[in-house]
Amino acid sequence: MHYIELVALLAVAQYLFFGAMVGRARGRYGVKAPAVTGHEGFERAYRVQMNTLELMVALLPSLFVAARFWPAGWVAGIGAVYLLGRFVYWRAYVGNPASRALGFMLSMLPVIVLLLMALAGAVLR
Repeated sequence: MHYIELVALLAVAQYLFFGAMVGRARGRYGVKAPAVTGHEGFERAYRVQMNTLELMVALLPSLFVAARFWPAGWVAGIGAVYLLGRFVYWRAYVGNPASRALGFMLSMLPVIVLLLMALAGAVLR
């Protein structure tokens, strides 16, 4: 199985899911496009999607470069922690933004670790 590609595609699918949640929130709270402000419930869903996009820019290249130098199982496992972290972040942020810290750390730390692994592999090998 191609674990790295699976994690990358799941990250994209997760992002699309969060986008669908933004669309759902638009309808629920009456926020008409192209507005990105309005009801707080909509804004929370929108911020989850945007924060996920911001992290994916760092995740995907780090994931693929790290996979060139390190065992695929390790890299995919770290990527899986990111995916879990994003779901924890989503659930926390839409419920109570002040409680998002655990989800954010479970998302950010894997990205940092993968970036360091990619850099170490590129420099040392």
